Amino acid sequence: MVHNSAAPLLPLSKPHRRPVNETFATLGLLDWKPFVTALLLPPVPLLLLVLLAWQQRARRPLAAYLLLSLSVVALWLSHCLVAGLWLERQLSVAPELSATRVAEWRRSLAGHKPVVLVLGNGVQVLAPEYGEATLSDRSMQRLHYGLWLARQLPAPVMVSGGAGRAQAGGPFEAEVANRIAARDYGRPLRWVETASRDTRENARRSLQMLKNEGITELFLVTNGWHMKRALRAFEQEAARTGFAGRIVPAPMGMAPDNDQSALQWLPSSEGFRRVNQALRELTGLLAGA
Repeated sequence: MVHNSAAPLLPLSKPHRRPVNETFATLGLLDWKPFVTALLLPPVPLLLLVLLAWQQRARRPLAAYLLLSLSVVALWLSHCLVAGLWLERQLSVAPELSATRVAEWRRSLAGHKPVVLVLGNGVQVLAPEYGEATLSDRSMQRLHYGLWLARQLPAPVMVSGGAGRAQAGGPFEAEVANRIAARDYGRPLRWVETASRDTRENARRSLQMLKNEGITELFLVTNGWHMKRALRAFEQEAARTGFAGRIVPAPMGMAPDNDQSALQWLPSSEGFRRVNQALRELTGLLAGA
């Protein structure tokens, strides 16, 4: 049976230091988060430093030279795979569930009520080759792993994800995931949560749906670089909503890169993507998202 939820958000308690994310929520500016985040990530701030160095070249030539050198080095590293991999390692908070650990969990879950909860990471609104919406690459990888893990335990599966803040309408991600899971994997989801637009809402709305289901263990599936922020959000929201189950991190996508050559130090599109996604996570952590 698939459940859908669009329950109203619970009010956030006010910590001693108000997180930036909560301030945005109070001011009704959460939909501006993708735009503000893009301005804070490379290359925008580094290009502004280059312009500042150029503007100061006549008045303070030494300072301008040092600032320009720093900006160029930072721009180079922000496009390098080696920097992206290093940042991802700093964000990792839990090892992957090895085959041995999965087997141990399977033995210990007798008489328990576990669930595998997969966090979404975007959709392709229209994939021409399919003629319909499909999941982004990372979302598909998360779903694939979540369904695999659920078979091993065994446990039912939930996917959390609506229309992201940067997405103008379009299908809800969890509904797309449910269609793919049922049709292509033969494993329909037990629950779909379609109202959330970011990680904090993933946690709040999912736990609202599950808190009265008697869940004893929640295996949280997301990428390793996203787990730190996701786990914090779920633990905080569990305390607020009264969810009593144990939250178990189940990170994926953490396989080491096999290419140890000097190519990792050269700018590449993959390097830029991974640096940006890691810095986006760090920004979210600092903002309390």
